[in-house]
Amino acid sequence: MMTSLKVWFLGVSLAVTLPAFGQTTAPKKSLQDCVDIAWKNNLQVKQSEVQVEVNRNTFEQSKYTRLPTLNSAITQGLNLGRNIDPFTNAYVTQTLNYNNLNLTSSEIIYNGGIVTNTIKQNQQLLEASKLDVQATRDQVALNVVLAYLQVLNNEDVLAVSRTQVDITGQQVARTEKLVSAGALPQANLLDLQAQYANDELSVVTAENNLVISKLQLLQLMNDPEIQEITLDRMSVNTPDDTYNTPIQQIYASALKTQAAVQAADLRTLSARTGVAIARGSYFPSLAFNVSLGSNYSSAARRSLAGNPTTITNTAYVDFQGQQVPVTFTTTQPGYTTQNIPWSEQLTNNLNGGVGLSLRIPIFNAFQVRYRTANASLSVQNQQYQADNVRLQLRQNIEQAYVNMTAAAKRYGSLTRQVEALALAFKASESRFNAGAINSVDYNLAKSNLDRSRINQIQAKYDYVLRIKVLDYYQNKPLSF
Repeated sequence: MMTSLKVWFLGVSLAVTLPAFGQTTAPKKSLQDCVDIAWKNNLQVKQSEVQVEVNRNTFEQSKYTRLPTLNSAITQGLNLGRNIDPFTNAYVTQTLNYNNLNLTSSEIIYNGGIVTNTIKQNQQLLEASKLDVQATRDQVALNVVLAYLQVLNNEDVLAVSRTQVDITGQQVARTEKLVSAGALPQANLLDLQAQYANDELSVVTAENNLVISKLQLLQLMNDPEIQEITLDRMSVNTPDDTYNTPIQQIYASALKTQAAVQAADLRTLSARTGVAIARGSYFPSLAFNVSLGSNYSSAARRSLAGNPTTITNTAYVDFQGQQVPVTFTTTQPGYTTQNIPWSEQLTNNLNGGVGLSLRIPIFNAFQVRYRTANASLSVQNQQYQADNVRLQLRQNIEQAYVNMTAAAKRYGSLTRQVEALALAFKASESRFNAGAINSVDYNLAKSNLDRSRINQIQAKYDYVLRIKVLDYYQNKPLSF
């Protein structure tokens, strides 16, 4: 018994790392290497990180709404026919070219807390999106750990399968000699050769499973430059039944540490802040306004002094019944007109104003009422989502715990089965070598032991996998 067990355990412990797809030049990757590569290349992680930046921009922009606004407006126009001169406000009948320039500034003094609550809500959404990134990264890490364990499981199964082929091959070689010497019938050799073919098929199956599991790990890593991989094997302790943390304690720990739960609670809190934003429209709003403006008109002209003009006039007066001509001269001042320059008009027409504007809502077709009602319904919806996250978490923990318990029992049962079948095979091997039993009984004992050993390996890694799932829910390190 001890010899057979030593052969098997030696085969498992000395199993060399098998390169993916039959290559020998694949780079070695540790578990942390695989997790880091998966984090770097996972598209869901990248999407959640982009969403964080979007929410960060929204939050930063909302903070600046506290600052005054400053806007400028420049109008260039051309009026034809009869129109109003913006310089004199008089009607003119001519083609008119004009400019209006305005600079306005406004600052909200009070608006029912809408600005403050909007900033608060955007900050809550930003923190929730950060937690989404962490939740996605945690899930990716867990998936990589499980895939990594599956590769190790298949490597160990392949190592055991190859050991089985070696043992059967040795027995075939020994039997060939005995058959040639006439000590055993030909049927014994044929049975062993059939068993050898079955063992070789098991090796092929194990190799295929290993290739598939490595492919799944590579797909999680999502690095097109890595086509082959060899794992840096780590020590996976033999599980026992000392996992005594009850479900209630695991669930309580998960509620405090799981990023998905915290993100759901933050979104519920954000929805409540949304109610305060909607209610803010019930209150008056007060704003401080400043304006500065000027204008230009092509019709604006000014008069300039010119040369005086002497005008001679003749008038008739009645003198003694006769019209007597009287000649006199008058001097009129001369003047000319010119367009007022653009820059001068802007300076002369400069105007400004300062004021406070108070907006008092009286009736707005019940818009605020229904916005507030919808915001309250959003709070309920977010609370239900948060409750659903907790429900799914509790159910997942319960299922994982049941699976872990079942895996532990199965591993313990298979361990005892391997020990018993190893003793039985040892006895059968001794009796077969002594010629006391035929090859059929020997092959049956060996097949039972081989199958039990492979099942034990699978149960071991299945148990370790379930433990890692429970560790994940408690925010324990996923490394070994």
